[in-house]
Amino acid sequence: MNFGLMRKAAIELRGTTIVFGLAMMAGCGLLGFALPRFQARIMQRMAEMPFLQEMRSAMLGADLGNASGPEVPFGIAWSHPVLLAILWAHGIICCTRMPAGEVDKGTIDVVLGLPVSRWQLYVSETVVWLGSAAIVLAMALAGSLIGMRLAPPEMRPELSRLLIVIANLFLLYASVAGMAWLMSSLSDRRGRAVTVVLIVAVSAFLLNYLALLWPAAKRVQFLSILHYYRPVFPLRDGRWPVGDMAALGAVAAGLWAAGGVVFSRRDLSTL
Repeated sequence: MNFGLMRKAAIELRGTTIVFGLAMMAGCGLLGFALPRFQARIMQRMAEMPFLQEMRSAMLGADLGNASGPEVPFGIAWSHPVLLAILWAHGIICCTRMPAGEVDKGTIDVVLGLPVSRWQLYVSETVVWLGSAAIVLAMALAGSLIGMRLAPPEMRPELSRLLIVIANLFLLYASVAGMAWLMSSLSDRRGRAVTVVLIVAVSAFLLNYLALLWPAAKRVQFLSILHYYRPVFPLRDGRWPVGDMAALGAVAAGLWAAGGVVFSRRDLSTL
C-alpha cells in the first residue's frame, strides 16, 4: 500500500461516497418505513390476486407462501432492485477507475511513472474502495434503522439479523466489484468495462427472477450471484448463510486477484 496514493484516491472518491451513501440511506429508510406499514394491505391483495404472490416471490428470490413476519418487508427492502442498482453502480464507478479510467483520461503514463509497483497501485485503490463501500453500507444500515423505528414494533427485525444481511450484501456487492476490477484491467476504455459489468449484473437479475417462473431457468440458477443472496432467510432464522457467503467471497476474491494479475503484466499506455 502507498498512503499518498490512498489519500489521492480518497479525495477523488469523496463526492461519490457521499452521494451514494445518502441515496442508500434515503432508500433504505423509506422502504424500512413504508413496507411494514403496507404489509397487511399487501397480504389482503395477494389473497385476491394470486399473481402478486409470484411478484413477491420474485422480489425475495424464494417462495414463502403466506408468511407475513418482519422478514418479508425487510427481505424485499434489502433485495430491492433499485437499492442493488445504486450499490452496484457505486462499485462499478469505484473499481473501473484504475486502470481503464486513467487510460481514458490520458493519465495512465503519469500514474505508471510513479516510483511504486503496479500491485501497490492496485492494492491502494482497493483499500480506498473498501473504505468507501463500508461507509455506504453503514449509511444504508443507519437509514434502515431509522425507518424501522417508525414501523410497528412487531415488524422490526433484530439488529443482529440485519448485520448478517449486511455481511451477505457486501459479498454480493464485492462480486460485482470484482468483475469491474477485472474488466477495467482488460479494457482500454472505461465505458467498455462498465458495459460488460452491467450486462452481467442485469443477466443475474433476469436469471434469478425467471428461475421462479420457468423450470429451464431454475436448472441454471446457480450461475446467478443473486442465488447466493436471499436476505429473507437470515432475517427469519437468524442463521449465517455460510455456504452462500463462501461462494460469493470466492467469486469476489478470484475476480479481484485475476484483475490484479492482468494489470501487473499488461502493457498499458495512453491511447
